[in-house]
Formats: sequence, structure tokens, C-alpha cells
Amino acid sequence: MKRYLIERNISGVGSLNAQQLKDAAATSNAALAKLAGHAQWVQSYVVDDKTYCIYLADSEAAVHEHARLSGFPASKVTEVRNVIDPMTALV
Repeated sequence: MKRYLIERNISGVGSLNAQQLKDAAATSNAALAKLAGHAQWVQSYVVDDKTYCIYLADSEAAVHEHARLSGFPASKVTEVRNVIDPMTALV
């Protein structure tokens, strides 16, 4: 599977309360279940009017299908080429 960064433009998402975020996660999980393992949600970062999500997926098309099924826009989808962190400097 490839790793993707998905930018979702969602007005006011940073103001959602815990229950609303829980409901959004459940909606996303239900859409993922329909994709039968072709996409996996790793993590999302919520800011004022966007989320930045990390997904593993067979293809960019699977990411867009998740967006269609969940109703959460995939405003920009970018394939991740590499991951580095502070330890990369030591290798």
C-alpha cells in the first residue's frame, strides 16, 4: 500500500467538540469498511478549517472513493515519497 497525505477543507472543523469528532471518525470508519481493505486511516490532524490525514491505500482512486462514501472532501491528495524524522540524521 502507498501512503497518502489528504488535505480536507472543512470549514470550522477545528471547533468541533469531542462528540462531533467521534461521530466524524465513525462515519470515516464506516466508509473504510465499504472499501474492503483498499484504504486504511492512520491519523488526522485537525486545524481551524482543515484536516490533514494520513492514509494507506492501494491507489489515489481508493482515497477519492473514501471521500465520496464518507462525504468528507479530499481537497488535495499527495502521495508520500519518504518519511524522515530526527533519527534520520543519525543513520
